[in-house]
Amino acid sequence: MNDLHVGVDIGGTKIQVVAVREGSVIASHRTSTPAAGVRELVGAIAEGIDKVLAGSGAAVADVRGIGVGVPGAVDVAAGTVASANNVPGLEPSEPTPLAELVSRAAGAPVRLENDAHVATLGEWTRGAGRPYRDFLTVWVGTGVGGGLVLDGKLHEGQGAAGEIGHLVIKPGGRVCSDGRRGHLEAYAGRGRMEARARSLLKAGRKTVLFDLMEKKRRTRLTSGVIADALERGDKVAHELVDDAVWALGLAIASVQNLLALQAVVIGGGLGDRLGAPFIERIAAEMQSQLFVPDRPPTILGTEFGDLSGAVGAAVLVGA
Repeated sequence: MNDLHVGVDIGGTKIQVVAVREGSVIASHRTSTPAAGVRELVGAIAEGIDKVLAGSGAAVADVRGIGVGVPGAVDVAAGTVASANNVPGLEPSEPTPLAELVSRAAGAPVRLENDAHVATLGEWTRGAGRPYRDFLTVWVGTGVGGGLVLDGKLHEGQGAAGEIGHLVIKPGGRVCSDGRRGHLEAYAGRGRMEARARSLLKAGRKTVLFDLMEKKRRTRLTSGVIADALERGDKVAHELVDDAVWALGLAIASVQNLLALQAVVIGGGLGDRLGAPFIERIAAEMQSQLFVPDRPPTILGTEFGDLSGAVGAAVLVGA
């Protein structure tokens, strides 16, 4: 029966795939994002789709559609993505026809969208955002993405609305993944946190971050590595997270002052892994920057955790 929807969430360090039937996740698969070319990326996605089909006892013929969320500037109509600076294998400047490539590999129709938008869609329709008509989502992972629901509608603007990670919080500050300076992502995205940690190590600071990466056989700094380093009292890890909290509090408060939102949902690999204490610190950091401090937005975590993006991608194609 042609009643299965598949959602794929592509991140800088992981690919999450889910199979959804009648609104429920019936199978999921997670794998590391290949640190190679687009062929390897598409192969890993196709393998993940095969895994969730096997786990749900389904065949490709049962798939109604595959939704794919990917960081970067997505042309939905063309099925292409550009400026995906945090995903190995995707050219940062040239559009990649990812929808066509995945469709050909998986044997089913594919719809491509920005990862933050589909994760927002998942939490709005199925998760923590359901009670609200005006809210912001902030996805703290390898990079920092965001999504906006305004007056009960997902707001996409000209296609890149919600890119809070590229909001300037410190002119001339640290270098972001896009080469510009002072963006939120330069302080709160794991990719730039790793770059900062490496520069501190080179300058003589001691940290267990890279020992933990090696022990866990990770090629990039992951949320789990950061969390373990925090538990060990690593001063560099604490400094990186302190900077991220400051930057996120400032950026989210600025958005709140502009839009007077009901709520903010914070997730992504790092947001979900560090959980409530991290979110509470961001809320406290925001407070002194709010124009109307006695009416702050509700700050909460995701309902789906790591599955938010993949569930949202499945919703994108009708789940």
